[in-house]
Amino acid sequence: MTGRSPWRGFAVISAAIFTVSLDLFIVNIAFPALRADFGEASVSGLSWVLSAYAIVYAALLVPFGKLGDLAGRLRVFRAGLSLFVLGSALCAVAPTAALLVAARVVQAIGAAAITPTSLGLVLPTFPPERRATVIGAWAALGGLGAAMGPPLGGLLVELSWHWIFVINVPVGLLCLALVGRHFSEVRNPSGLLPDGLGALLATGAVGLLALGLAQGPEWSWDVRVIGSLAGAVVLGAALVVRSRRHAAPVLALDLLGSPHFAVASLATLVFFAGFGGLLLSNVLFLTEVWGYSSLQAGLAFAPGPMLAAISAALTGRLANRVGPATLAAPGGLLFALGTVVYLGLGPEPDWLRSYLPGTVMTGIGVGLCLPSLTGSALLAVPGPSLATAVATTTAFRQIGAALGVATWVAVHGTPAPGDVLAAFDRGFAVIGACGLVAGTTMLILSLRMRAGGYAARAAGSRAASSGAPAN
Repeated sequence: MTGRSPWRGFAVISAAIFTVSLDLFIVNIAFPALRADFGEASVSGLSWVLSAYAIVYAALLVPFGKLGDLAGRLRVFRAGLSLFVLGSALCAVAPTAALLVAARVVQAIGAAAITPTSLGLVLPTFPPERRATVIGAWAALGGLGAAMGPPLGGLLVELSWHWIFVINVPVGLLCLALVGRHFSEVRNPSGLLPDGLGALLATGAVGLLALGLAQGPEWSWDVRVIGSLAGAVVLGAALVVRSRRHAAPVLALDLLGSPHFAVASLATLVFFAGFGGLLLSNVLFLTEVWGYSSLQAGLAFAPGPMLAAISAALTGRLANRVGPATLAAPGGLLFALGTVVYLGLGPEPDWLRSYLPGTVMTGIGVGLCLPSLTGSALLAVPGPSLATAVATTTAFRQIGAALGVATWVAVHGTPAPGDVLAAFDRGFAVIGACGLVAGTTMLILSLRMRAGGYAARAAGSRAASSGAPAN
């Protein structure tokens, strides 16, 4: 540190984290415009604009976190941000859907380098007793970026869908210019090289699973789907074997061996599957069924993100008092209840009475869950494993989002004109089930923690830990 306030450095890092998270979801609102420009691409094909980013991002988080410790967190952060800016520029000028997907992969590689190194740069600048607050603020920023994607995207798409990518370029360049003023290099030269083969196995496993789900209706659930799902199982098993043998694995089996961390990570994956499906389904319902423009759809969806941001901020403050799992449980259940309201949506626009109540409930539910799920997973993680744990939980978020989009596409299918509302209802039901499972899982975890006095011991252990988080 150069002596500046650590919160000023956090503000600089926040711009990059917000933009990276925003780009996971801002493309949802541009779907109608992308379908109009790339008429040759199907919904399942265009879904890879979302899924490719999330899958590559998730698979590379842990390897880049480890590489940051070895080569230098500031160096890897800068390289990742530069690549993210380049990928954004390529997305903005992509002439075909295939090239847009390829450019999104470039973006995702950069984003995967930014996320773990950002927290690895920020945390050492704060005293140990403040780090829980910083982690909560960092997690809430990512959630805010995700939730703000549709309304902000709606404003930009009115100009052109290209602007949802153009806006990343000046923000990224400004962050690149300022980050060196607030942070010095942090590294662990004795660390181990990350597992590149493991990252490829993870990408392949999740990619094949998403491929089989998303293309199922288009491929009539034939042998190609079976082959994709079987390939995902084989690559997933190979990843587990590889992670057991490698000294710096992609899959942190030691962390997942902790029931507390594993349960919270599973709830994170399931909840974000619902969250990813919710964003896409809402945009398509508002634009295709109610005939809203992208701007109208973004504004109609805006109350949810606003409430998510407010409730996420309050959740971060309350988590240390009552325990994050205690807040995540009602968040998931409220999210599920909001999707029940969506099941009653009709063919004629009725935003105030039919749509707004569901948006209010899902928005608050998202705000309760976003920081609480991360905080629950990290509650008992020791300092030396913190960066790996953050990368792992973030990876579960993105894998969940990618699989949620693919599942929604599979459930929705290509309905006939008379079956459109029923197809959306099927999607909303699956989304609600995700929230219900996540909320119930966190309720059980919260009750077990209270019964064993686990939360207090874990919080004390975390507060007592010192030193920079390392992988």
